[in-house]
Amino acid sequence: MTLADTTTPAAAPGRAALAVLLLGAVAVSFSGIFVKISELGPSATGFHRLFLALPLLLLWQGVEARHQTKAPARPQALRDFWILALPGLYLAADLVCWHWSIRLTTAATATLLGNTAPIFVTLIAWLVYGQRFRPGFVLGLTVALGGVAALIGAVHLDMTHIIGNLAGIGAGITYAGYIITIKAARERFSTAQVMTWTAVSGLVVMLIAALVSGESLVPMSLRGWAILVGLAWISQVGGQSMIAWALRHLPVAFSSVSMLVNPVATFFLAWFLVGERLTPWQILAGVVVLAGILIARLYSERRG
Repeated sequence: MTLADTTTPAAAPGRAALAVLLLGAVAVSFSGIFVKISELGPSATGFHRLFLALPLLLLWQGVEARHQTKAPARPQALRDFWILALPGLYLAADLVCWHWSIRLTTAATATLLGNTAPIFVTLIAWLVYGQRFRPGFVLGLTVALGGVAALIGAVHLDMTHIIGNLAGIGAGITYAGYIITIKAARERFSTAQVMTWTAVSGLVVMLIAALVSGESLVPMSLRGWAILVGLAWISQVGGQSMIAWALRHLPVAFSSVSMLVNPVATFFLAWFLVGERLTPWQILAGVVVLAGILIARLYSERRG
């Protein structure tokens, strides 16, 4: 597996992919709200996020197979199946950590900590794959993550919040693995194939986690089902599919930085929808995050 050169994305496809990536990040940002208000426990909610996404993903894969001029590649060797299944295992681990973090702290804080993934993506790209980054790109990453850190600041921490924050950091580590493995899968297989396999392998892990933790798998009301459908269709099928498509056309490290728009969007959604108020300091920090994304984007487009 190789990582695309951070400094040389194709200009036109790159701009379109960036727009899709950011739109996907916003769609994913709704998931923090859905999880916060779900009637089910964190792991059971994660199970339905993937299980209820399957019908749309299977339909999409069938339409793709019928109407594409060139049939998408099919997995054949055991290694192919592993490449397709691995992102789902990382995603399941991410969802377990992140959904528990949302329940133990605020949706916005949990999402911010879950989006520390750029730190780990960059470290893996450097240590494992020998990828090098321009100083300007590293500056943008630092500014963006500094804004994320500032958004967390001044939050009262008790033991529950500390455990929630640790779970959020765990989500950041596992989401980094998800980003890297899903990009590798997209190098060979279509978005529909990758998302379907990710859902299948991930929901098996989520089901085991829900059963082990003793969580109910059945919502008590139509509202509870509607929340789960929204989580599955808007955040998983819509948001994650757009991100998976964009990762085929953008450098993985830059993509992870751009997705820091997710916690910023979650802050505003949490403010409007569940009453988690923003302070002027938090708003300023959100602007810093966006500035860091812009700096990273500008330097990622510059050729050596």
